[in-house]
Amino acid sequence: MSRLWVRFLLPLVLILATVAYATGPLVERLTMAWFRRDLDIRAQVIGASLEASLAGDDAAGKERVEGIFNRVTRDERLYGVALCDERGRVLYASTLFPAEADCRAEPAQQASAQGKLLELPNGPFHVATRDFETESRRPRRIVLVHDMSFATRRSSDSRHYFILVFVGIGLVVALLTMIVAQLSFRGWIEGLRSMIRRRSLLDLDGFRATPELRPVLREFRRALRQLEEEQRSRDESRVEWTPASIRDVLREEFSGEQVLVVSNREPYIHERRDGGIEVRKPASGLVSALEPVMRACSGTWIAHGSGSADREVVDADDRIAVPPEKATYQLRRVWLTPEEEEGYYYGFSNEGLWPLCHIAHTRPIFRSADWERYVQANRRFADAVVEEARRDDPVVLVQDYHFALLPKMIRERLPNATILTFWHIPWPNAESFGICPWRQEILDGLLGSTIMGFHTPHHVNNFLETVDRYMESRIDRESNVVSLQGNLTAVRHYPISIEWPPRLMDTIPGVRECAAEFRRRHGIGAGVRIGIGVDRLDYTKGIEERLWAIERLFELYPEWIGHFTFVQIAAPTRAKIDSYRNFGEDVTRLADRINARFGREGYVPIVLLKQHHEPPEVYRGFRAADLCLVTSLHDGMNLVAKEFIAARDDEQGVLILSLFAGASRELPEALLVNPYDFDQCARALHAALSMSPEERRARMRSLRAVVRDFNVFRWAGRMVLDAAMVRRRSRVLKHVRNWDFLERLPVAP
Repeated sequence: MSRLWVRFLLPLVLILATVAYATGPLVERLTMAWFRRDLDIRAQVIGASLEASLAGDDAAGKERVEGIFNRVTRDERLYGVALCDERGRVLYASTLFPAEADCRAEPAQQASAQGKLLELPNGPFHVATRDFETESRRPRRIVLVHDMSFATRRSSDSRHYFILVFVGIGLVVALLTMIVAQLSFRGWIEGLRSMIRRRSLLDLDGFRATPELRPVLREFRRALRQLEEEQRSRDESRVEWTPASIRDVLREEFSGEQVLVVSNREPYIHERRDGGIEVRKPASGLVSALEPVMRACSGTWIAHGSGSADREVVDADDRIAVPPEKATYQLRRVWLTPEEEEGYYYGFSNEGLWPLCHIAHTRPIFRSADWERYVQANRRFADAVVEEARRDDPVVLVQDYHFALLPKMIRERLPNATILTFWHIPWPNAESFGICPWRQEILDGLLGSTIMGFHTPHHVNNFLETVDRYMESRIDRESNVVSLQGNLTAVRHYPISIEWPPRLMDTIPGVRECAAEFRRRHGIGAGVRIGIGVDRLDYTKGIEERLWAIERLFELYPEWIGHFTFVQIAAPTRAKIDSYRNFGEDVTRLADRINARFGREGYVPIVLLKQHHEPPEVYRGFRAADLCLVTSLHDGMNLVAKEFIAARDDEQGVLILSLFAGASRELPEALLVNPYDFDQCARALHAALSMSPEERRARMRSLRAVVRDFNVFRWAGRMVLDAAMVRRRSRVLKHVRNWDFLERLPVAP
């Protein structure tokens, strides 16, 4: 056998090496031609995308246009961009646009037109143009310069790689051919049948294919994974995510199917006040993020009815149309007894899971009675989902740690449902989570989801490690898919955000008016700088730490005493829990001590507002403040930071942000601090108060661009697109498992 391999393979290798070496220059020329063609197409696509921003007659603002060009040229291959008039004069150009690349190139109106090569001392460049007309029919030309150095390097390398690849392919083909010739037809057929009958991609990963089946296996997996890549490319190609984008995705991918959201907190609470009924919107980042999505989807929101007048306003099916001013979706309320609420919400959820996941130095408490109430409440919400579902395959968005058991309960009764579960708080490491007595039940419940979402990749990794340690499951690390008892759960990260632009901004006065009103309301003098913090009165938000940091600011920089006031809006929450009640008292004592130490007649350093504020009031405070301080000790995302950015359309104000908030991964232009380091926080406060208007504007402009592009509609849209991809993949696997053509093939004796 060894002599046969030498006699067959050695001549084949020599022939292939000779052919590859001879055809190397041709490959190099073809490679350069392909790169030029790709850059031609890429230039036309970029030019077309820029036309929309430059077509208006108001597009001549130098700062605006050059800002657009400089952002576009962050791409490592796009070297420079310029806009020229009909006489070939450069009107605007990016910083690095080369003077040699003028506007006198031949027109490139068609996508197939070829650009020119420009040789400069620092390397070759590709120059392409695109002509268009403004709204007043004035001709303009966009000139795009791409750096071709990468193409030169790759073209040179491709010749060497081509020889190795060509020979390698030949060897693989020869080896597979010889191995296949030695196998019986019966073994090949049986192996192929076994592969096709596998239940999932994860099963294929563990399938030991015979050598001749390995290429088939690779192609099969590649075809399935290509569906995911196509879906993700669609997501990234969307320039702007809006309510209309969400509706289009739902209509295209789910044929307008029903969308159900399940959360503990309801978006609107009806309270009885002074003999009448008042509608209140709760202070909740979850509500702030999901409510715009539901307005776009026109679905049904299922939540716990907690208001004193909630029962009075619903219909016979416990539903009410919301928002009150213009109904766009249905709110279905679920009723819980005081005992159920005490055990499910205050007990297991907020005395157990909340401190367990936040690792904020508060000991979690687990009681078996609370667990029983938690199971009972999850089952009650599952009943509501089934009742609201018009078909057996709705899209269900399960929100947060209150419903860890709900995905599996829904899956058992609606097996075709697409269940997207989002965990809005951090997920701890496997060792920390292991102290929960019902860790396996919680993981089993969550893995009933189609997609399990977290804010950051770090939380995704923690979840997968926890599943790997405590569950008998299979994990595909390449695609982050968990297989448990035949059910597949894709684990992804989706950074949550806010509505853009916020609807509230249409009704809120300008910055000066907001500042004057805010100062008058809280007795802050005209020459005093203002800082603001907006949080629920929760020990994970770092409220005590930020007050200590302000005290340290006055110690290190006494010039700010009498010239800086910090306003802390702290909405009371979970007051029935001792740790929260005690925390609120501690914050009050700390604020009083700082005021007694540094306050004087007519000046109060800390203004503590322990009451609920409606969103318009909060946004007015954001617009009035010189800085916003977010010092979470551990936070999944923290939308306060993004709301402050959205409120500052004047491009002023400074955000000081905790490193331990998920938002810090997206907002590096903020002043990032460790909230446990009071000296560092004090220095950041001093830097923010001393920062020049130009630097504030540059930082805020960049922050606003991030929040604009990665808004809440993009967050929801990415989840929906991934759910559609998973659903399509499931259909492919279902069809493959139904193939019976092999049954009709004769099997050799």
